[in-house]
Amino acid sequence: MDWMLRLFRKLTILIRGEKFNRELAEEMAFHRAEAEKNFRTEGMVSEDARHAANRQFGNDVRLRDESHETVAFWFEGMLQDFRFALRQLRKNPGFALTAILILTFGIGASVAIFGFVEAALIKPLPYKNSNRLVVLFESIPLGLRFHLSYPDYVDWKKGNTVFQSLDVYAPYGFMLKDADGMHQADGARVSSGFFQTLGVSPILGRDFHTGEDQKSAPRTVLLSYSAWQRRFGGRKDVLGQTVVLDGHPNTIIGVLPPDFHFAPAEPADFWATILDDISNCRGCHGLYGVARLKDGVSFQTAFANIKGIADQLARQYPDSNRDQKAYMLPMSEVIVGDIRPVLLVLLSGAGLLLLIATINVASLLLVRSESRRREIAVRGALGASRGRLLRQFVTEGLMLVAVGSVLGMATAYWGMQLFAHYIPKDMMASMPYLHGLGLNVRVLLFACAISFAAAILFSFTPALRLSASEMRNGLADGGRGNAGTLWRRFGSNLVVIELTTAMVLLVGAGLLGKSFYRLLHVDIGLQPDHLAMLNLGATPENYDKDEQRIALERQIVSQVSALPGVKSVGLSSKLPIGDGDNTTGFRVVGREYHGEHMEVAIRKVSSSYFQTLQSQLLRGRYFAENEDKSKPEVVIISETMAKQYFPNENPIGKQIAFEIDKPKEYLQIVGVVKDLQEGQLDADPRGAMYVPYNQGPDSFFSLVVRASQSEETILPTLTSIVRQIDPNIATYGASTMVERIHDSPSAYLHRSAAWLVGGFASLALLLGVVGLYGVIAYSVSQRTREIGVRMALGAQRGSVYGLILREAGLLTVIGIAAGLAVSLGVTVLMRKLLFGVHAWDVPTFVAVAVVLGMCALLASYLPARRAASVNPVEALRAE
Repeated sequence: MDWMLRLFRKLTILIRGEKFNRELAEEMAFHRAEAEKNFRTEGMVSEDARHAANRQFGNDVRLRDESHETVAFWFEGMLQDFRFALRQLRKNPGFALTAILILTFGIGASVAIFGFVEAALIKPLPYKNSNRLVVLFESIPLGLRFHLSYPDYVDWKKGNTVFQSLDVYAPYGFMLKDADGMHQADGARVSSGFFQTLGVSPILGRDFHTGEDQKSAPRTVLLSYSAWQRRFGGRKDVLGQTVVLDGHPNTIIGVLPPDFHFAPAEPADFWATILDDISNCRGCHGLYGVARLKDGVSFQTAFANIKGIADQLARQYPDSNRDQKAYMLPMSEVIVGDIRPVLLVLLSGAGLLLLIATINVASLLLVRSESRRREIAVRGALGASRGRLLRQFVTEGLMLVAVGSVLGMATAYWGMQLFAHYIPKDMMASMPYLHGLGLNVRVLLFACAISFAAAILFSFTPALRLSASEMRNGLADGGRGNAGTLWRRFGSNLVVIELTTAMVLLVGAGLLGKSFYRLLHVDIGLQPDHLAMLNLGATPENYDKDEQRIALERQIVSQVSALPGVKSVGLSSKLPIGDGDNTTGFRVVGREYHGEHMEVAIRKVSSSYFQTLQSQLLRGRYFAENEDKSKPEVVIISETMAKQYFPNENPIGKQIAFEIDKPKEYLQIVGVVKDLQEGQLDADPRGAMYVPYNQGPDSFFSLVVRASQSEETILPTLTSIVRQIDPNIATYGASTMVERIHDSPSAYLHRSAAWLVGGFASLALLLGVVGLYGVIAYSVSQRTREIGVRMALGAQRGSVYGLILREAGLLTVIGIAAGLAVSLGVTVLMRKLLFGVHAWDVPTFVAVAVVLGMCALLASYLPARRAASVNPVEALRAE
């Protein structure tokens, strides 16, 4: 506290300098008069007493200066240093702009990427003790993360001994009916204790009561905060109002907090209960579990407990639960697990770019201090202490860092907003933790930390040149001699680090770019160009009979097919390049059953669906338009399903069944099609079966249209035609297949990683090449006399070229070799981000080495050419 008071007093004195000087003079005159009075009392005459008092106090000017320096010297000195530093930067605008731009890029990129990392990986989830929350799945041979059935959920809830609570959710939206007709509405269905398990309470109204998720309970719904504001104007009288969801009235009972989000079910405006998902069918899966661990129970203990329950159910119900296991993940892993490796790679890339930037600025400062050796020596000879000179360089470094940091944070904010803007809307909705992205407290602290580190580095780098012997040498030789040798040695090491870092980033960018190219060109079993798609939802009360749904389908297909430029039209219950949900178990009729778990994706499609996609028929035939429930049930299977369940045999004509004890419901295989990518682009093809839409029509389906013209132009027309047929049919998700592919989560993550790391790599390459150019150019400037002597003694220009290029080539080779070695280790760590490319992809490594080598050669050629153009006479005269 005392030091703060002293600092405040000094600042006050500095601001009120004239008053301080006046009061100081009055005080000194008073004490001098008192001393003179004492001397007169001792018997001195007035003249002698005045001289004695003056001798006792000393020189007035010196005393006043000492007092002033004691109080305000540090502040005025800092102001002088600031003004001098500003003049120095103005005199060297090229150096100042280069250093500031390099810092802006380095700090801006690092802070921007850290902003995403903070939002996704550091900021706590908006739940009570979120580290105690886990998400539960059932794993089957198709994969680890699949739905639970309602009976399994009930048994898991009753049988576990490790969870404080266990609830479920179903991430499916609703059809909302309002004054404007029918619309698709985002939402989810949950069990009654879901929000208590998360530790979230409504800010308005109440939560679901226990038992409010049972069949006999009234239908109630909670609103998200954004839906409350957007749809109901934030009115508090919303409680008790009714909304019609999926044809059923639901009473609004509460509003969730503004910061609440639950990424696995987002976007979600309406949160209803699981009334419609309750079923006694153990083979009907559609729920995910959320549980809170009991105090003192570890994740491993809970996982083992729930695994034991799943194994017991598999033994107890072999027909439905055989080969079904329990799978569990921490909540944070489910919410950000997919994006974590991408963000960590990007943060590493940004960190490497910041490293290069700081190395380059430090080298620029050191070079500049070399050019100021005579200035330093002269100032030292005139009495400037080493501390005084150091303070001047600290001020200059702080000024550079301050300007670079402010511009860097502005660039980071702009970059974060730009990057978030280009995230596809659907994907952004599934990452609600990125909403409100910006320069919050943690991001600002991170920015201050790296700025502080840079300030220390840049402030004390020139101190390497401030020893007494160095200042004497600077005065004697004007800055040449061993200074050039020192810088060449030190700068060479920095350049090797820069080239190594650039090599690592370039290799990473090359692999990610190649991986993204392979992803976009993976065989998905269809021709994506000229395909338009639209999702439709018909109200169940108006289309509750199969005949009504089939009539609607045929009317839509008929009218859309009549549009100019439309070549074919098809329907499907689920589009390709999706999340891969909707699976079913089955058995092969006539084959001995040993309890095998046989499960594949299932889709309902129209007779023209495969022709519209231009999917290849490998065996058999397509569906016929007249194959409805009056005809024998048929099925088309995918190539992977044929290989997996009918190896070394022809599946055409064989029968499968969902329930083996119902012979009338056997399905005959009539065709085999090439695999359609029913999951994400980077997922392995999975087995799938396709049944005729007319043999099991649904009120929700997707329209697929192949056009001879640009597919974007017909999307508005499709919506218009459906509205004309029935304004109560909801239309949503209009897009083209090309857009669906490019905006899919896997494509977006690969594309973003490739572009961002590529951007870092480009900047790293530029900075590395500039650093190499600076070292070689400085080396040439320091060796002008040597080169002049060589040429005066008969050296040819070619030999001078070779002298300089050999020095640059050695640095380049060392940097590339070190970069290759480091890249091998780094790419192994990022192999999970690669698709169709090995982490040690030789062509990529070779291509990057060649590009880096050519750029380094070009950067070295320019100073080598200047060296070869030296006039020996002028060089020797200058010395």
